[in-house]
Amino acid sequence: MTDEGVCVLKEDSPARVLATPAALELIERLRREHGDLLFHQSGGCCDGSAPMCYPQGEFLVGDSDVLLGEIGGAPFYIGAAQFEYWKHTQLIIDVVPGQGGMFSLDNGAGLRFLTRSRLFSDAELARLVSLSAH
Repeated sequence: MTDEGVCVLKEDSPARVLATPAALELIERLRREHGDLLFHQSGGCCDGSAPMCYPQGEFLVGDSDVLLGEIGGAPFYIGAAQFEYWKHTQLIIDVVPGQGGMFSLDNGAGLRFLTRSRLFSDAELARLVSLSAH
């Protein structure tokens, strides 16, 4: 991670965030309707721990937000405190039937984004740690 809170990803580093094909389809649908998108992983306030989807420019990314990567061409951020808690996991963004978060663009789409996760292997975690040290 750089001083600006941005994770520097290398070609051979494991992705910190991925999206399922179903999530990528919904992202493309929302992009056609709303333009460029941005995701922020909620810390559990109003909408639990749902990933929130916004039009780019309508969500102010804070100094303590960490860029995990991109899904479907949309940047994906997480708060620093939440990142510390989940830094050992890969986030996998999926969709399930239901209503999205109150302020998220998936609200009313009949589907909602859902964060699944898996633990990084020891080798993956070591690679991520070595990359963030540079």
